[in-house]
Amino acid sequence: MENSHEQLVVLMEQLIPFNRHLGIKVGALRPGFARLELPFRAEFIGNPLLPAIHGGVLSMLIDTCGGAAVWTQITIHDRVSTVDLRVDYLRPGPPRDLACEGTVLRTGNRVGVADMKVFAIDDPERIVACGKGVYNIRRPRDQAP
Repeated sequence: MENSHEQLVVLMEQLIPFNRHLGIKVGALRPGFARLELPFRAEFIGNPLLPAIHGGVLSMLIDTCGGAAVWTQITIHDRVSTVDLRVDYLRPGPPRDLACEGTVLRTGNRVGVADMKVFAIDDPERIVACGKGVYNIRRPRDQAP
């Protein structure tokens, strides 16, 4: 049984404290796909000379979006954790609102794999960073009592 759209939105925006602190918003969800949006804040700048968004912010957005995409194919009671993450920084991240889109390549009983891309919301054709994530899926029956 898959998550309801509303449950996953609440989880991603409100129940995960780090996401809530950063202001992450769910832009879209459907089975095997997630779009997360991150409103720009001056604290996200890593290189003030360009200026450019810190690579850690881009990596966080990629990782979070991949996990959300995988979570669209499991239940709200399952857990997702990152096993491996690869990020390619393609160009400086502009100091603007960002979006990340994640697409699941495969979801198995224990592992999900997703591809992600980050771009400025107002320039979706100019990819800033892309990544691939591998996520552990832990189902309630796997958890100790």
